[in-house]
Amino acid sequence: MGQERRAPDGKERGAGVTEGKVFLVGAGPGDPGLITVRGKQLIEMADAVVYDALANSILLPPGARTTGRPELYYVGKRSGAKDTVTQDEINSLLVKLAREGKRVVRLKGGDPFVFGRGSEEAQAMNDASVPFEIVPGITAGIAAPAYAGIPVTHRGLSTSVTFVTGHEDPAKPTTQTNWAALAKSGGTIVLYMGVKTLSNVSAALIGGGMPGDIPAAAIQWATHPKQRTVVATLETLPAKAVEQNVSAPVITVIGWSIVLRDELNWFERRPLFGRRIVVTRAAQQAAELSERLRELGADVIEMPATQIARLDLAPLRTEIDRLSLYNWLIFTSKNAISIFWEQLLGAGKDARVLAGLNVAAVGPATAGALLEHGIAVDVIPTRFVAEGLIEMLQTRDDLGGAKVLYVTAEGARDVLPQALKDLGADVTRIETHRSIVDGEGAEKLVRAIEAGNVDLVTFTSASAVRGYVDAVGEDVALRVPAASIGPQTSDALREAGIEVKGQAEESTLDSLASAVVGAL
Repeated sequence: MGQERRAPDGKERGAGVTEGKVFLVGAGPGDPGLITVRGKQLIEMADAVVYDALANSILLPPGARTTGRPELYYVGKRSGAKDTVTQDEINSLLVKLAREGKRVVRLKGGDPFVFGRGSEEAQAMNDASVPFEIVPGITAGIAAPAYAGIPVTHRGLSTSVTFVTGHEDPAKPTTQTNWAALAKSGGTIVLYMGVKTLSNVSAALIGGGMPGDIPAAAIQWATHPKQRTVVATLETLPAKAVEQNVSAPVITVIGWSIVLRDELNWFERRPLFGRRIVVTRAAQQAAELSERLRELGADVIEMPATQIARLDLAPLRTEIDRLSLYNWLIFTSKNAISIFWEQLLGAGKDARVLAGLNVAAVGPATAGALLEHGIAVDVIPTRFVAEGLIEMLQTRDDLGGAKVLYVTAEGARDVLPQALKDLGADVTRIETHRSIVDGEGAEKLVRAIEAGNVDLVTFTSASAVRGYVDAVGEDVALRVPAASIGPQTSDALREAGIEVKGQAEESTLDSLASAVVGAL
């Protein structure tokens, strides 16, 4: 029998429940951080996700493409595309999946009910007697101006805002939009999907009495790292957009509040805005560094050069049963801590068995991982490398004759255990994992590098350097400079012939992110 899953609405679903449901979820305008908490929960619980071209694929559950859980259905409708999916086909797919008893997330860019045809899909579910729910999203008409530093309302400048579709060409004989009335509204106008009709919209508004010199802006790929904003006037924007090759997806804003952009333009002023950075950390750890770089404005490409493979853990389990014999426990990585703790709990033990031990960590990230398990370290170096920890331990007088359990990765340098032995300690070294080459995404990355679309590659270990070179090839690897987390990694880069443009002052992700900013 399949494992039961608790749905977000509180209903338990077991093997005997066959009624499906469709959730029309607004994915927001592109920045994955702008999806609602409810929307994210539903994606994680879905049996199937039917998603748009404008829904950021980062929101899809990790591994779904390889595992098939949840099922993924791409139904992007790009204008002029030969393989576009019709709205009727989308409606039929949603009904079919729900009738198979599946919880279906229909992931739509922006908000389902703001020029998103969500209401039509909801009507189709109602007609088919399929249960459905609407989960609002942040619409591009609000998010795009905000990310461009343009308030849609501002005291003294604009007291109203109107959202209007640009699909309707004012030059047509009949139109549902009263452009002359809009021209006299006095508020901000936000135009969706109006690139091809922008010239006619401009003429219609000016013809209706709107001043031609009122500020106007076209915002392309809003909230994405590749966002681009073109500012002009209502009269000159159509020509300027053509001149600067502005193409869909675009939100156009018309109104006096655009004059505040110079003061409020926060997104495009971030230090790494427009830069493309590669993160080569193992897939299990990439998110932390990627998020730091995205907050600084970077367009991040994750190409894990290595992945973590566990070794035979029987020796570790043996030493866990003998922890009472040890005086010291030393870790040099978060991975080692994660594996150690898993085996500790698996042996029916918990943090209490460490009460009599001194615990040391090579740096703040490792110490932080221990603190998450309730363990405050006794020794942490000021220099976050093995040599720094050795310097701290050399100041102590309790290592002579002490038994030390050193938990680390395969291939870690011998400098720390040798120094402990020199201090008179009896050291047991347990290797819990190794880094192996993981070239997933290498082909796509090679194309980006060859096209000149990568500014910098980041590395957090020497093994990642080797994995990266093996994955993309030596010739390609030499084309892009690097930033490293520390001297050993920098040495590996120079040995491979890769330019080191930045090195973290401390061996932390925050310091590495700062080094990236400094390098660029």
